[in-house]
Amino acid sequence: MPLNELSSRAIIGLYYKRLEQKSGMDWIDAISNYFTSDQESETYKWLGQSPVMREWVGGRQAKGFLTNGLTIENKHFEGTLEINVKDLRRDKTGQIKVRINEFADRTNAHWAQILSKLINNAESTVCYDGQYFFDTDHAEGKSGAQSNKIQVDLTGFADQIDGGKVGVAVSPSEAAFRLAALKGIQQILSFKDDQGEPMNENATNFLIVVPTPMWFIAQAAVAVPLTVGGSTNSLKVMNELNITVAQNPRLPWTDKFAIFRTDSAIKPFIRQEEEGVKVKAIAEGSELEFTHDKHQYGVDTWRNVGYGYWQHACQVKLIKS
Repeated sequence: MPLNELSSRAIIGLYYKRLEQKSGMDWIDAISNYFTSDQESETYKWLGQSPVMREWVGGRQAKGFLTNGLTIENKHFEGTLEINVKDLRRDKTGQIKVRINEFADRTNAHWAQILSKLINNAESTVCYDGQYFFDTDHAEGKSGAQSNKIQVDLTGFADQIDGGKVGVAVSPSEAAFRLAALKGIQQILSFKDDQGEPMNENATNFLIVVPTPMWFIAQAAVAVPLTVGGSTNSLKVMNELNITVAQNPRLPWTDKFAIFRTDSAIKPFIRQEEEGVKVKAIAEGSELEFTHDKHQYGVDTWRNVGYGYWQHACQVKLIKS
């Protein structure tokens, strides 16, 4: 590719064009709300539940926002790519274009990177109710104690599976994974709000997020219409539920997966952005070019992530007694 096609203006244009081609990241929108920000941090006091209808006795009983909400502070993130001018001049095979596209792809993956970190830390980081996001003792008002961090013993499925084959925690059988996923969905459906009302009685859409080694089993458990032996796949034929699978190579889990409700207005996570991705260049005519014969392309953004509704998520740990 000639040098005049690799001017800083052309490179920035290539970058933004590629940046618009987001692919393979649908799970991000499915489990997180996106909000813009115009200050250093934002506080979300609306995470408490809305009031339920009640018989009019003694006048109205107003229910406001939480006294203490969740605050998310914007952080500054950057990435910088350096290119030698000689490489710009000599590139005839489009290698620099490939590198620019990869740079944009890495930028697009940033939400996945910081959201995955949030999921990984969810067993030890508090959310709006003061408990860890994945925890065994959430409680608000009249909800009673509730857990969105459950253990499922595969051995208990043996009598429900043809041949009793359940596998092991790090490699469950297709049938065992299917039943464990149903346990997680059932747990989400059971959650109550601070007024003792069901949180998820109208839930129909769920996303199962698994570490990569569990992806094959999870896909087979959810997607295949018939199971081994010809019996009907219970997850596939349940008309009231829409269940999909996403693999996340950033999850270090070996015997865990997470299930998220995806059809609610408030998601399990929050994405917050004060300033979108911008590209800056030190290129033609710069001191860097004069002194070091190099160009640099830097991207910046101000953003962060936080926890939304724990009631729309459940972590499932597989064990075998």
